Amino acid sequence: MEDYVNIMKDENNIQICFRNTDTKVMEIGKKMNVINEEAYMNGYNWEAFFNYYLGKHAPDVLEEMDSDPEADMYIAFYPLTPDNEFRAKKFMEIIQSLIANEEKLYCIVKENGDEIEWD
Repeated sequence: MEDYVNIMKDENNIQICFRNTDTKVMEIGKKMNVINEEAYMNGYNWEAFFNYYLGKHAPDVLEEMDSDPEADMYIAFYPLTPDNEFRAKKFMEIIQSLIANEEKLYCIVKENGDEIEWD
């Protein structure tokens, strides 16, 4: 598993923690910001990006999801249910795929950055 994203569970919730202070993630964020100056990739703008991306490509992942962005981290959480465990795992895999295929991120920001509700 990648160090920048993980899933945690407690008796009520399941959380996906994405640390945008990871070196690789920070470098990707800097390149996204060069492409679009509004895309300063703190936790709030990762939230904006993920909401846009999931809305277009995996709207089911947004069901029952809440989030808590901070400057150095983005956390998505769901009530703990089997369906939401599946959603959380799918979201984590989406994050890993996007970070591993960073050119896709750059294309989205370049081509659709004006559609994203940046912080």
